[in-house]
Amino acid sequence: MKKIALLGSTGSIGVQVLNAVRQHPNSFKVVAMAAYSESKAFTQQIKEFSPKLHAVASKNKDAALAIADYEDADIVFNAVSGFAGVEYSVRAIKAGKNLALANKETLVCGGEYVTRLAKANGVEIIPVDSEHSAIWQCLNFDKTTSFKKLVITASGGPFRGYTQEQLEKVTPKQALNHPTWKMGEKVTVDSATLLNKGYEVIEAHELYNAPYSKIETVIQPTSVVHSLVEFADGAVMAQMGTPDMQIPVQLALTYPKHMSTTAQPLSFKKALSVEFIPMNRKQYPLFDLALNCGKEGGTLPCALNAADEVAVKAFLDGKIKFTDICATVEHVMSSTVRDELVSYKQLEEVDRNARWKAQKFIYKLSK
Repeated sequence: MKKIALLGSTGSIGVQVLNAVRQHPNSFKVVAMAAYSESKAFTQQIKEFSPKLHAVASKNKDAALAIADYEDADIVFNAVSGFAGVEYSVRAIKAGKNLALANKETLVCGGEYVTRLAKANGVEIIPVDSEHSAIWQCLNFDKTTSFKKLVITASGGPFRGYTQEQLEKVTPKQALNHPTWKMGEKVTVDSATLLNKGYEVIEAHELYNAPYSKIETVIQPTSVVHSLVEFADGAVMAQMGTPDMQIPVQLALTYPKHMSTTAQPLSFKKALSVEFIPMNRKQYPLFDLALNCGKEGGTLPCALNAADEVAVKAFLDGKIKFTDICATVEHVMSSTVRDELVSYKQLEEVDRNARWKAQKFIYKLSK
């Protein structure tokens, strides 16, 4: 029986973690649980799963943080969205808890600081993103396996091929209509700009100790191939499946064993076309900006993420245009100086400053 401390239980990923527990009640138990806000959904979850410890982060952050290092938990599953999730990861790692990581900001913003911390505390960071779960599987769940290249797939989002004029007219409703995946609002918009894919390249660099020269991104419109690994002899291994997060979410808990899920399996009883298309990087400026920040490292990726969080919220609130997301992030990064990353406290300061710059720029745009 694996005992789980779940952070972000009412979000898209958290709900799927609980679905895995429902499917395999003899294998998993939720012993601690936190959500951002008090809600009917969270109340129902507490009633159903009876965790020994539960907390609402917006009411008592210290109580929510205590979930991250709960002594009775075997694994901490971080499904918190955004920079807010980084502190929970740091807390869990310092407590020596293995970390199932759906919060990509932990590695994007925390970078080498987080990976060094995990190594020092003997903590395994288990990937949950479908792309990184795919790579992990292709490496036979061994991050030290040698490879020639990691190939991360992207659907291309809903606006692949759009002109600049068309992009300026994109509405929040359109941006939230992802062609293949069902995700939270922030990650869905980031998938439309492909900034999310830039984040995944940074994550791959940290997770697999991969030089950026050994990470490639390709468009795979149907999201059937979740990522690939090329080996020294020229062999390429791919992980395939329906675009359903239930698979990588549950695998983070069951590996190296695969267990049944509610996901619809691929059918090979009808024609199945798998197409790979080179990425037109000129159409996705935020992808390149993310890669440049990742290569520079230090505090830059944290500032990038903060600016984007503010810009995406402003877009969803109808304050700025879709194309203004990129303009805002570029503006913030143009005045951001790189520093070596040494602590979580430093990350908080970088995050706060970048948000202030982004809010100031958006205010000018909306006048």
